[in-house]
Amino acid sequence: MNPETLIASILVLPLLIAAGIAATGKFPNIREGVTILGSIALFVLVVQLVMMVSSGARPELFVGQAAPGLAIAFKVEPLGALFAIVASGLWIVNSFYSIGYMRGNRERNQTRFYICFAIAICGAMGVATAGNLFTLFIFYEVLTLSTYPLVAHKGDAAAQRGARIYLLTLLGTSIGLFLTAIMWTWVVAGQRLDFVDGGLLANVEISPAVASALLLLFVFGIGKAALMPFHFWLPNAMVAPTPVSALLHAVAVVKAGVFTVLKVSMYIFGADLLNATPSREFLMDVACITIVVASLIALTKDNLKARLAYSTIAQLAYVTLGAMLADKAGFMGGSLQIAAHAVAKITLFMCAGAIYVATGLTNISDMRGLGRKMPWVFVAFFMASLSIIGVPPFAGDWPKYELMQGAIDRGADWVPFILIASSVLNIAYLLPIAILGLMPPGPEEPVKEFKRPGGAPALTVAAPVFTAFLCLILFLLIDPIGDFLSPAINAATTTVQEAALP
Repeated sequence: MNPETLIASILVLPLLIAAGIAATGKFPNIREGVTILGSIALFVLVVQLVMMVSSGARPELFVGQAAPGLAIAFKVEPLGALFAIVASGLWIVNSFYSIGYMRGNRERNQTRFYICFAIAICGAMGVATAGNLFTLFIFYEVLTLSTYPLVAHKGDAAAQRGARIYLLTLLGTSIGLFLTAIMWTWVVAGQRLDFVDGGLLANVEISPAVASALLLLFVFGIGKAALMPFHFWLPNAMVAPTPVSALLHAVAVVKAGVFTVLKVSMYIFGADLLNATPSREFLMDVACITIVVASLIALTKDNLKARLAYSTIAQLAYVTLGAMLADKAGFMGGSLQIAAHAVAKITLFMCAGAIYVATGLTNISDMRGLGRKMPWVFVAFFMASLSIIGVPPFAGDWPKYELMQGAIDRGADWVPFILIASSVLNIAYLLPIAILGLMPPGPEEPVKEFKRPGGAPALTVAAPVFTAFLCLILFLLIDPIGDFLSPAINAATTTVQEAALP
């Protein structure tokens, strides 16, 4: 299959899957078979694109031009390929998990759930492969609109309120700030919005004040990155079913946000211009504040999904921090965090969902002794927690190492202490959950009973166990992943003068 056809296929296939799900909605087994087989087929196509990119190719697809400089075009480079394979790979796992969760919890509107999920994956694939800001913005909004019904899935007052906050915040930031930044870039760059190695704006006459304003508009306008103060939509979206929470936190939405921050930093600004932009240091400070404050808030939450939501806000800020460090190690740390956090956080949320389906429990304080009845779930939770903390040999260790190295290289000697504090706070709000679960119930506590005969469905247990072991595997794959990302990072950190040399 040629590169153009491959790119078109990964964009169209999720829509065909959505149509197939709609057509077979009255037959649950067939409907879910379409979901599983479709997700596997998408992953196979993405792997083929990744292999092309790994060999040095940069597959492209031009669809058309809406106006001068506003082309719908796609180009796959290492960072986008990484996001695409993470999203498509975890969609397979989440699809299996969703079957167990949705059936085990007897959720309504399951056909609509699977349809919206497939459309959201189309949005994620479009964001990953976009060749310019215009194309990226279109699919960024597709992702927002397709996940709104998922957040509102339960249909009660809390779900509707959470969904409204979700939609208004993400549309408000993207249209009010992100789109403004795109339009301004189009003017400054001479009616161009392409992602360019070394930065589209690197060869453009631009004042520090304008560059600062643009950077602020981009970073705060990309609301899916959940940087404070535009983070509150994320905890409010936790009213959604757990597979949706996993989608929001690991597979698509927030990863699309931080991926876009990295993409803009590397391909619109480039390291040279970022380092000459005064607001970069301010945004680095905001990222560090977000890491600490969100972690402290997580400590106060007894609801398990709420605690994980604030954990996500803190962990996402690692990627923004890496982008604002604007050096090779910083970009590498941010890129690795996309994959490492995705695998660990989807594990944690799937464990939370398995506990809920089996017992109906949502508060951490009620889970004492539960680990003895659900050992695999709590072991998976423990392993993913170690990855979030950054303990080797789990994948979360590498991003923190690279971010610390990036901070030291550029003289930001205080940043490693923020990351160390983050790890200590991770220990404080994650490890007690697994430890509490393994402790015996108190003398006056009732014995934990399953509300569902047989406990959690097998798929809701097998899925997080699988992704927990992926945290180990990713740790071992650091060299090939780093080699894969290096061309993009080297290009982003190449100075304008170096690029001009023969």
